[in-house]
Amino acid sequence: MTRAVRNFRHYNEDLVIGNVILLEAGDAVPADARILESASLKVEESALTGESVPVMKFIDIIQLKEGEKDVSLGDRKNMLYMGSTVVYGRGKAIVTATGMDTEMGKIADALSQAEEGLTPLQIKLNQLSKILTWLVLIICVVVFAVQIIRAGSLSVDLVLDSFMIAVSLAVAAIPEGLAAVVTVVLSIGVTNMSKRNAIIRRQTAVETLGCAQVICSDKTGTLTQNKMTVVDMYGDDQARLASGMALCSDAELSEGGEVTGEPTEAALVAWANKVSLPKNMLKEQYPRCGEAPFDSGRKIMSTVHQTSDGIVQFTKGAVDMVIPKCSYYRKDEKTVQMTEKDRAAILSANKAMADKALRVLACAERLWESEPTDHEPETLEQELCFVGLCGMIDPVRPEVKDAIQECRRAGIRPIMITGDHIDTATAIAKELEIIADGTYAVTGTQLAAMDDETFAKEFQNISVYARVQPEQKTRIVNAWRGDGYVTAMTGDGVNNAPSIKSADIGVGMGITGTDVTKNVADMILADDNFATIVSAVEEGRRIYDNIRKAIQFLLGSNMSEVLSIFFATLMGFTILKPVHLLWINLVTDCFPALALGAEKAEPHIMERKPRGRHHNGLSRNVDGGNLPQPEHALPAPEYLPARLAE
Repeated sequence: MTRAVRNFRHYNEDLVIGNVILLEAGDAVPADARILESASLKVEESALTGESVPVMKFIDIIQLKEGEKDVSLGDRKNMLYMGSTVVYGRGKAIVTATGMDTEMGKIADALSQAEEGLTPLQIKLNQLSKILTWLVLIICVVVFAVQIIRAGSLSVDLVLDSFMIAVSLAVAAIPEGLAAVVTVVLSIGVTNMSKRNAIIRRQTAVETLGCAQVICSDKTGTLTQNKMTVVDMYGDDQARLASGMALCSDAELSEGGEVTGEPTEAALVAWANKVSLPKNMLKEQYPRCGEAPFDSGRKIMSTVHQTSDGIVQFTKGAVDMVIPKCSYYRKDEKTVQMTEKDRAAILSANKAMADKALRVLACAERLWESEPTDHEPETLEQELCFVGLCGMIDPVRPEVKDAIQECRRAGIRPIMITGDHIDTATAIAKELEIIADGTYAVTGTQLAAMDDETFAKEFQNISVYARVQPEQKTRIVNAWRGDGYVTAMTGDGVNNAPSIKSADIGVGMGITGTDVTKNVADMILADDNFATIVSAVEEGRRIYDNIRKAIQFLLGSNMSEVLSIFFATLMGFTILKPVHLLWINLVTDCFPALALGAEKAEPHIMERKPRGRHHNGLSRNVDGGNLPQPEHALPAPEYLPARLAE
């Protein structure tokens, strides 16, 4: 028997499958649930799906499209998920999963199973340690044997002398100052990166950045500003359009110029303020005296305002819902009868904006001689006069395009992984030239349809992944890592945590990032900016170069000590004792090595290929191998829609 739960903040641990939960604006969703009733219900799911704006929910059954086996997480608009928040409206839902069986629980399970590997520097130092160990053992055995053979007899004193000589050689061969030098150089790197808004949580991550070959980046907030912005408009009267959009919204403008409210409405109010029509002033000139609130069924909102000349009504909403209700349009500050030709021109402008992945809203108005007695939508929303269209998008950060180009010059492949719609993701990727190399975009549903063999052949040709599930992000990262590439992964939501932990270098967002993501990340971006990653890569390369120089110096210095002790032993005298060698290694060798570690970056350090995972740690050759950077258009696989390959 089901049980309706309203104050579920006190009943989270008691919720079971089958309970009915009642939600309204401000409530946190306590479990995964199927929606039973929705009254303009909007839910913020960005931490789970990466969706940049709140999602409008409904109760209808979602039909699978041809070829689809499942609906992506971001498109399940008849479901609620634990960890999301209701931002508008109210609803009723029946619990379908709790605890570890929820989508959030599945992420927690994937996070616990993700394994952290050694960094490239750790791998090289381990290899160097093995080589030095065998070298020391061989030298010690040879010297010990030579001493015994030269003496011709075996005695306790001889054995002790031979042993001490062997120890001297071992001390001479081992660079005792290496650990101190590496630690100090990495610490200096951590300090330098913090000045560039890159906070390092794991010291070895400083060096790992320097050999990154692939950067898998989230879109919202990292490549873009995470702020819906009006970037295009259509209409004859911009001032009238801006005023109508701002007045027909519930977002508010503070005295300091900050806009609060639902992201789409906030963008409209911010645009009106930008064109010198602040909402505070508009509200005084046109006080609201009635409204027909937004409804997810009709996708329209109307407000009625008092003016000095009478009553004016503004209506905004989806283009396909507003235009059929319009009989007139504004031209040269006059109201003109709308013809089919005019209607076609408006729809053509709407399509042009939609093709650029803009979110388009229409605005219309209606004049009244006196305030209508009935504020029902059926009364207000007819015989409207079309005012204009507004196109909005989350714009790219101005510095990101240059950062992407620098990645290209540095031989680093940028990959976009987002929970947003594929059209929006593709438009942003083309603007940033992430897919200008002929690669293409796929959705999470299409990715799920690829078996491991197919994906292994195709993943290097895919630059954009949209509408992906959390486990698919991990699959993408592991595909690059499994092919030998040093891979970085950025993100802010809980859904990114497993892939961030699986990557060679996990990058969390300091401003919008969740605590879960920050805790598993190796590095946190204090400004949530992709360009900061590129700056950190440059610092990582400088640090690795300096560590390599220090290692070469220490090994060269120690080799001269080994040869000196070895030949002196063969000639029958001792020039340095073990304690002398220790003093030389720790004091006289450390400071020159530290000086090498503090050197500035070499010229054109970001114009060479990354060294890669299997680079010889002591070699000056930094060719990172055959990282794919296609220069010609690649044919789209047969299972992809043609429009995704364009």
